[in-house]
Amino acid sequence: MSQILPDAVVETAELTEVEGAVCIRAAGASDVERLSIYFTDLSATSRNKRFMGARADVAVLAAECVAKANRPDQFTLLAELRLDEGQGTIIGETRYAYNAVARHGDFAISVADVFQRKGVGMQMMTAMERRASDLGHETIAAETARTNAEMRGLAKKAGFADTGLGDWQSVHFAKRLP
Repeated sequence: MSQILPDAVVETAELTEVEGAVCIRAAGASDVERLSIYFTDLSATSRNKRFMGARADVAVLAAECVAKANRPDQFTLLAELRLDEGQGTIIGETRYAYNAVARHGDFAISVADVFQRKGVGMQMMTAMERRASDLGHETIAAETARTNAEMRGLAKKAGFADTGLGDWQSVHFAKRLP
């Protein structure tokens, strides 16, 4: 069962093989340490795919995700698994920033290894798209490594199209929002 907090602007959805409630909410200043732990707990492969290269400074990355989330056209959403009424465990994150020059929003997303292919990524994409649309943005885009079949598959499933702007190492895809 999924529960979406009002900040995420998406409806409730059932997730495959996930016990407990999955809540998607906006990140806040109190999330830096937990987000840092989440990034650290990702496998090396998942971290490389999320940041398009090896990164060891996860505490800095977590602080940047949260600090930049308070700007008008930027936000970070967290997916949390809540087994009871207490604080949840972060199982996914997506970072969104609007690029006024390119006139589209850019995003990056990750899901904890054990929760991949269970619907969490699609639920986060839906929440991100709805929030970007609420901000008046018309197009969102991202870039991923050609070798990142999981992200390319998620993007295709979510209705993104390859723009042809990538190079021999990367794929660039975009989607117009309703």
